[in-house]
Amino acid sequence: MGSRPDGDTNGSGQHWPRVNISTVSLTTRLRTWVLVAALTGLLVSIGVVIGGGFLYIFVGIAVLMNVVGYWFSDRIALSASRAQPLSQDEAPELHRIVAELASRAGLPMPRLYLIPSEQPNAFATGRNPKHAVVAVTQGLVTQLPVEQVRGVLAHELAHVRNRDILVASVAAMIAGAISAIANILQFSFLFGGGDDEDSGPLAWIGILAAIIIGPIAAALLQLGVSRQREYLADATAAQLLGEGRPLAEALESLERGTQALPIPVNPATASLYIANPLPRAGLATLFATHPPMAERIRRLRAYDGSLAVAPTG
Repeated sequence: MGSRPDGDTNGSGQHWPRVNISTVSLTTRLRTWVLVAALTGLLVSIGVVIGGGFLYIFVGIAVLMNVVGYWFSDRIALSASRAQPLSQDEAPELHRIVAELASRAGLPMPRLYLIPSEQPNAFATGRNPKHAVVAVTQGLVTQLPVEQVRGVLAHELAHVRNRDILVASVAAMIAGAISAIANILQFSFLFGGGDDEDSGPLAWIGILAAIIIGPIAAALLQLGVSRQREYLADATAAQLLGEGRPLAEALESLERGTQALPIPVNPATASLYIANPLPRAGLATLFATHPPMAERIRRLRAYDGSLAVAPTG
């Protein structure tokens, strides 16, 4: 049996296939928590720029988003996707696959939910492995071969194992709050907000900055959170499966399926899914939270290539 590779062999300059997953996982978790802290700071900064009592309001919102995100992010994500519990009697094969992969990963069995959508997709959420949830769409289990479904489930369990499901959920909530606040401020600015005699020019400049810059900055920060976690989950899943091929083929199927049948999920929660569920057109492509699918597939193929040439011993 080939030994596990620990460096790149495809000459691309990328070191993903032979990376030390534990080291990268720690680095990525630290980086993503820093980015979530930056999102929280951005939310507070909007209150500072606007001035007045908004500072205290936005500090309160930031604290509330983090607390709610910790305790209820899984319920919010499941409710937003209209997911329903999926019992073992309803999907024995799916439960068997998840139980096998969870055992390999040293994880407790997560709860399974079914999303009533024909688009093939999936996501994981929860505050820790003991409270993890894996949600799959109807389209995933009916359209993809079992081996590809297994690859997708390995990817979602990799998120659980890497403990990035909480940080992604909290980031989604804060980003959503910033976008909602920007919409409220825009409505106030357009319809009567300018009559407030306590509002000076700097306050209105702050409001305009919050309306224009806030959502863009939140999207960019969330992009940084999501892309790193997806690459890491792909790598962890490949090691869990022993090869990258099933997940690579699943990603190819998901790319075709999500483009053919996009679903209008909240953009703030789109980053939770294994594949971008949103329409791919116009400015949306500039702020896609997922890394390019072609690059993810290339790295998985490179992982298998490095295994093939690894010395035996």
